[in-house]
Amino acid sequence: MQRTTLRDASGLEIMGVGLHWDDVEIGDRFRTLGRTITEADITAYVAAVGMVEEMFTNLEYIQEVSVIGARPVPGSLVFCTAEALLMQSTMQRTGMAFLEADIKVHSPTAAGDTIHVECEVVEARATSKPGRGLLRTSNKVVNQRGEVVLTYNPLRMVKSKPTP
Repeated sequence: MQRTTLRDASGLEIMGVGLHWDDVEIGDRFRTLGRTITEADITAYVAAVGMVEEMFTNLEYIQEVSVIGARPVPGSLVFCTAEALLMQSTMQRTGMAFLEADIKVHSPTAAGDTIHVECEVVEARATSKPGRGLLRTSNKVVNQRGEVVLTYNPLRMVKSKPTP
């Protein structure tokens, strides 16, 4: 994997710029930093999207019926958190569109779990339009115990390396 260096008008390198589709090769692997999903994250997410199922909003009900012994994290929040981790490290200024993905939840995530994303490039090719390509990764969302809790395979439209 070879990142393209972007510079501002004064020549300073711009840090945090994401990957271009032609910066990577099939088989390249990387991982993100981790993030702990907190009670506050769950509350904010549930309120923002209107996911008012008792399993996410009623702590007494959760204590009575939960098989995981803790407040569960909605699978869609696990996916969104994984995407946020990837945005921070791979898509800034280079991502153009999220096109599709198959998503599978393998095991529950609970409040207090810390996740990171492990990615492998499985497709990287130019489109018919100049300046962009398609990039697909196979993503595993892994918790602090090393358990894969969610997998997905996003196809994204991503910018090409800038021409000098």
